[in-house]
Amino acid sequence: MKLKIITQEKVVFDDEVDAVYSRGLDGEFGLLKGHIPVMSALDIGVTRAIIGDKVKMFTTMGGILQFKDEECLILTTLAEPGEEIDEARAREALEHARARLRNAEARIDAKRAEAAIARAEARLKARLSGETKLKM
Repeated sequence: MKLKIITQEKVVFDDEVDAVYSRGLDGEFGLLKGHIPVMSALDIGVTRAIIGDKVKMFTTMGGILQFKDEECLILTTLAEPGEEIDEARAREALEHARARLRNAEARIDAKRAEAAIARAEARLKARLSGETKLKM
């Protein structure tokens, strides 16, 4: 099946895959060839593409996933391949967001800090997992 991950700025990924696993607002889910058509709102998280015996990781910062006719289309505001993420920068962003959350006086600041933490954690998870081989 085909997987396309698209942001407003560019096509992040466009290739054949064997399976896709992502995180919707209701939790994690997976799609294999032959799956029935589905559409889901995505949460901040990591999308995994299985290609043969390899796993390719991407951050997906919300958006929409649509699967039909053996094509999985992800439209998201931000997506990054795991291997392109700057780990040091992601760790710094996570620590900064956690500090903001500890010091947040206003509720809106707490919500923004929580979202920043989720984004930084997704980046680190995608980066640290990168492209790996499946363990059978």
